[in-house]
Amino acid sequence: MHRLNYQKIKGNILDIIFPKYCINCKKEGEYLCQDCEALVELLEYRFCLCEKPTRLVGDERCRKCSRNHQLKGLYFATPYQNNLAKTLLHLFKYEPFARDLSRTIASIIINHFQLLGKKKEEFADFILLPVPLAKRRLRWRGFNQSEEIGKWLADFLNIPIVNDALIKTRNTIPQIQLSGQERKENIKGAFFVLNKEIIIGKKVLLIDDVYTTGATMEECVKTLKESGAKEIWGVVAARG
Repeated sequence: MHRLNYQKIKGNILDIIFPKYCINCKKEGEYLCQDCEALVELLEYRFCLCEKPTRLVGDERCRKCSRNHQLKGLYFATPYQNNLAKTLLHLFKYEPFARDLSRTIASIIINHFQLLGKKKEEFADFILLPVPLAKRRLRWRGFNQSEEIGKWLADFLNIPIVNDALIKTRNTIPQIQLSGQERKENIKGAFFVLNKEIIIGKKVLLIDDVYTTGATMEECVKTLKESGAKEIWGVVAARG
């Protein structure tokens, strides 16, 4: 029996024994029903990376961002202050929600792209990289939430997802416990590129679930740039 069919049968059995209920309205069927997904505030514009974000047109950057960030820009679909988005992204880190909600979160990002007027063809020469977890963290959690979102996005955009190029070489203190400067120090030097030939000269979509201070994503970008990446855009569901 094919693994895909086995997983589908297994999922159907689990749905019968443990039915899914919407995390917002409690309606049976999905962890986030379509009616409640529509309540997640979607942004129609891109914003810069500054502490007080400015609305941007097209692929432009503000002067301060150009000086202080190696990231070309950031796509974020919704503010983290949206209560439903916050609940969704919190539960996403845990089973049994993770793999089902990854599709919902990817759908929210895709809808954001569509509101911006972005076309699939604009990403044709990109590769997609998820922000990696350290091995111990990955074993404990059982999955990388960024990779789960990335699978759906890569499929929609018809671009390759590369999971074995950018790795996290050591465990770090959870960033949520730290201040902005402490986050930078905590994550410094924590990433490494294994297969530089995959990265050299490439445009990259770097995927994560949430962007707060940007310390983790900027450290990833620094590592990728040092390995020859041409251009790197961040893509997240929400910005805190």
